[in-house]
Amino acid sequence: MQNRKQFLQTAATLSLGSIALSNKTFAALLRGKKYPPAGLQLFTFFNEIDADVPGTLKKIATVGYKEIESAFSKKGGYYGMKPKEFAAMLKDMGMSWKSHHVLGAQFKLPPGAKMPVDADGKPIIIPPMRNLKENMQQLVDEAAEGGVEFLVCASTPITTLEDVKASIEVLNKTDEACKKAGIGFAYHNHDAEFRSVEGQIPYELFLAQTTMKMELDLAWATKGGKDPVELFKQHPKRFPLWHVKDLDAKHETVLPVGEGTIDYKRIFDAASTAGMKHFFIEHDMPKNPLTSITSSFNYLNKMLYKK
Repeated sequence: MQNRKQFLQTAATLSLGSIALSNKTFAALLRGKKYPPAGLQLFTFFNEIDADVPGTLKKIATVGYKEIESAFSKKGGYYGMKPKEFAAMLKDMGMSWKSHHVLGAQFKLPPGAKMPVDADGKPIIIPPMRNLKENMQQLVDEAAEGGVEFLVCASTPITTLEDVKASIEVLNKTDEACKKAGIGFAYHNHDAEFRSVEGQIPYELFLAQTTMKMELDLAWATKGGKDPVELFKQHPKRFPLWHVKDLDAKHETVLPVGEGTIDYKRIFDAASTAGMKHFFIEHDMPKNPLTSITSSFNYLNKMLYKK
C-alpha cells in the first residue's frame, strides 16, 4: 500500500506539473493501492497439497499470491508441520500466513447428507480434526505461535436452535481467548447460516450475540440470498476477511472468479465499508486447482491493481 510520504510526493509531482485532475480521475489513478495483495485459501488444494506441500506452495507463489489462509490437512497439524515451521516455509517463498481455519465442533454430516466429492467424483476423506468445542485453547495457542492474524471458525453446528445457542457459547469463548492471545477471531459462513432454523436466522444471531469478526464467503452469502454490500452497510467494519469465488447463474456450480455471475467490482468498491483487510480466493474441489487460481488471480489483478 502507498504510505503517507509516497502519497504526498505523488500529489506534489502532479501539482508541480500543473496537471489538473478531478477527484474521480485522481481516485482512479490511485486505484489498487487500497487493496491488500491477493490471498489464497489452501482448501482449494485439499486433494493434492499433502502429497507435496513445498511443491504446491511454490506453484501458488509463482502465480503471484502473497497471502495464505490454511485449512485442514490429511497429514494433521499444519500440513504435517508445527505452526512456526509452516510460517517459516511460507516466508521463505515470499508469502505470509494470515489466517487458519478450524472447526467449531466435531465434524458430523447432517442427517441424510452425503460427503462432497472430489474432482474425480469420489467422496472426500476428512481425517480426524481438532475443534473449538473440545480443543479451543490448544488451537488458539498454536495460531498465536504461528503468528497468524486471525483464527477462523470454518463451520459450526446449526441444525437446531439448540445447536446455534451452543455454537454461540463456543464462539464467544474462543473470541475472548483469541483476544488474550493477541490475535483476531472470525466466523466463516456457508449458505446454510442464512436459512431459517426454528424461526431464527443463525447468521443474524451470530452477528447480534457475539462481537467476533466475520469472514464473509461472498459466494455462499449470495447463494443464501444476501447482498454482501448491504451486509457491509448494516454492520460496518465487521468483515475484515473475505472468501472470493464465483457461481454460475443458478448458484449451483463454483467457478473461478470472473467466470460466473457475481459482480465483484461492486463488492470490492465497498471494501472500506466492510473493513476488509485480507481476501482469499477459494475454489471448492476444482478439477484443476492451479488453472482455477491462476484464472481468478489474473481477473482480480486486472480489476483491482491495473487501473
